[in-house]
Amino acid sequence: MIAYILRRVVNYVILTALATTCAYMLTSSFMDPAKRYRGKNPPLPESTITAKLDELGVNPDTPLITRTWNWATNILFHADFGLTVGGQPVLTEMLGRSVVSLRLLIVGSILGALLGVAIGVWGAVRQYKASDNIITALTYVINATPTFVLGIILMILATGFNNAVGTQLIRFVGPATPGVHGFWPQVADTISHMLLPTIALVVFGAAIYSRYQRSMMLDVLGADYIRTARSKGLTRKTALWKHGVRVAIIPMSTYFAYSFGTMLAGSTFLEIIFSWNGMGQMALDSITGSDINAAAGTTFFAAVLVLISSTLSEVLYAALDPRVRS
Repeated sequence: MIAYILRRVVNYVILTALATTCAYMLTSSFMDPAKRYRGKNPPLPESTITAKLDELGVNPDTPLITRTWNWATNILFHADFGLTVGGQPVLTEMLGRSVVSLRLLIVGSILGALLGVAIGVWGAVRQYKASDNIITALTYVINATPTFVLGIILMILATGFNNAVGTQLIRFVGPATPGVHGFWPQVADTISHMLLPTIALVVFGAAIYSRYQRSMMLDVLGADYIRTARSKGLTRKTALWKHGVRVAIIPMSTYFAYSFGTMLAGSTFLEIIFSWNGMGQMALDSITGSDINAAAGTTFFAAVLVLISSTLSEVLYAALDPRVRS
């Protein structure tokens, strides 16, 4: 199993390097970082603009292959992703913002996956009953609801709750309140800030996972091995849990790997709504600001998320299905 996991990790590392390199080359080809410095009053000399672009390593007068080679070798040998348009090291920005985003993504995605799988199994077992129909309708409504709409609804509800209790128990501006000191006060403050965006991620994740899990579970309910297990004396609940659920969640492990990476895109809107200065906000700012180095850095971050989650899904997949270990 270890050899199998190592082979997969090597593949994912290669794919991560290719994805990040392609992102750098594409952003270098289509973004115009010089426009950030032109049109100022008083106007900047062209020599000053050129020197700034050279400092960032994004001067379009330098051949694209040369820029890409310099950028890649700096990462490989110096762990240097270059500078942002603001003059800050991209790696420093990524480290600070990734902590903010991961705090939200890890909790929200895991809880959403667990809840979605449970709801999907429940809906499949009770197919076409009232509970299944209600869950199906709710998941369709949630999937059709834009992220920012749910975020605003949660903020309105939280405001009403705070007014009702007479104090601001639920906070939804930023990841933390400045000036809070002490371990337990900081923990309580962090939870109060994380509550609404985490609920939003959990709701969206559970709605998506439940539809996939329900479909997978329905495929195994009528399988021969379920009937065989029942004929050997197992109760329906035991047969479904030991044989049905285990088989049905195998495809979900792969889906979780790639949905975890793509959740960064969904969290971007939540970070904007709730004023979380995380990687999603950094990705958006890099695009609007023609920040090539930052855009490549955020792509690297998303690729690493997929790499880690894919590796974990491979471990889970191999644990659930011994046939893939060889």
